[in-house]
Amino acid sequence: MIEVEQLFKSYGPREAIKNLSFQIEKGEVVGFLGPNGAGKTTLLRILSTSLKPTSGVVLCDGEDLTKNPLEIRKRIGFVSGNTGLYGRLTAREMLRYYGKLHGMAAAALDERIASLARKLDMGRFLDQRNETLSSGMRQKVSIARALIHDPEILLFDELTTGLDVAAAESVLTVVAACKSEGRTVLFSTHHMDEVDQLCDSVVIIHEGKLCFEGGVDAMRSQTGESFLDKAFLRLIRPKTEGATT
Repeated sequence: MIEVEQLFKSYGPREAIKNLSFQIEKGEVVGFLGPNGAGKTTLLRILSTSLKPTSGVVLCDGEDLTKNPLEIRKRIGFVSGNTGLYGRLTAREMLRYYGKLHGMAAAALDERIASLARKLDMGRFLDQRNETLSSGMRQKVSIARALIHDPEILLFDELTTGLDVAAAESVLTVVAACKSEGRTVLFSTHHMDEVDQLCDSVVIIHEGKLCFEGGVDAMRSQTGESFLDKAFLRLIRPKTEGATT
């Protein structure tokens, strides 16, 4: 479904992504891993069409994302770590607003909001202002906003950062549901238990470069480590200045 070919992104003299190439199959859940500053957020923003690459190509079902981003965007839902909510709107009002931006008819939109509220267990706070919600509740509203137009592809940037255990587990249940519905899910995380629980494959980036592409079991077999955090460190450590194996 998604092909990334020789992708490069720079911000002036700083190179954030350097010659990345990988493929993602339809219906896969893919984890983007890497240290802070590795380029994960930049990559997700490019895939969401909110940021243009300096060079290289990203194809979605053979169509270049940069050629017709508005059409591609209809197929994508994106939640970033700094996704903002309008504090004075209720969760329901927020979802209606974004549904209308996607051109949804009123009846279909109300039905979709009701369905998402059930799926995400949002009923008790659907009509509360966003500014009054907990971090976990706000994250659910952000996810519902990304799902409102029923996208095929979901991009999540550090989805559970800052959430307590119960809120994080609730959010991950939603990701698992998206997987069971056949959606393609790409998410960045620092939590290896999330990767082990959800991911079909993994893309590891360090200093903007591809370190590893493959399944979770391949991470273990390639490094000889049974724990994913140790496997991850072995895969990036040769790339880290001054590190030893």
